[in-house]
Amino acid sequence: MLQLYHLPIDPNCRKVRILLLEKGLNCELRTEKIWERRDAFMRLNPAGEVPVFVDEDGTTIPGAQVIAEYLEEVYPEPQMLGEDSAQRAEVRRLCDWFDTKFQKEVTANLVNEKILKSFLGLGSPNGQAIRAGHANIHYHLDYIGWLCDRRLWLGGDDFSLADIAAAAQLSSIDYLGDVPWDQHQGAKDWYARVKSRPSMRPILSDYISGAKPPPHYADLDF
Repeated sequence: MLQLYHLPIDPNCRKVRILLLEKGLNCELRTEKIWERRDAFMRLNPAGEVPVFVDEDGTTIPGAQVIAEYLEEVYPEPQMLGEDSAQRAEVRRLCDWFDTKFQKEVTANLVNEKILKSFLGLGSPNGQAIRAGHANIHYHLDYIGWLCDRRLWLGGDDFSLADIAAAAQLSSIDYLGDVPWDQHQGAKDWYARVKSRPSMRPILSDYISGAKPPPHYADLDF
């Protein structure tokens, strides 16, 4: 059976979980407490990070985007990268935007500070970092709205890995109630469409011990 070592709140793990469900693949989820640095897990990924995907034949793939590319090759239907080289390049560009730029400017300052930092024993949340995350998110929500004014979905006319990457990041932050949806209608309309997809249901059912999501988190009419 397919296996995914993950942390529920981690957006990189959520990206892979959503993609697996979009492809109709059943996968056993194994929550990995990476701060424990288990020997067995370190043998799977010496970097000690999640997500790590294990295929039925034992092939082990670490890293969200690497896993996504692997799944596109091994389980190509439905395709999530685009039908031609130009579209695939655009989807990959947007994946890098959300996986790297958004992660650094927003998610690391909010999710990492408010939740992951305590699990990793890295001290108290940094107030300055949290304020930076709150400030930076507006730019990214504006960009999502700008893209949706010009396209049906972020990467083009079809739902793609670009939408999954963005939703994975935003769902983690929305769990904290830190997304100012009321100020960004375009991004909110796009996210409402994403939330209605069956692949998002397990994400919206996540519960992190000691951190209850706001009432609107799982509400499709938020």
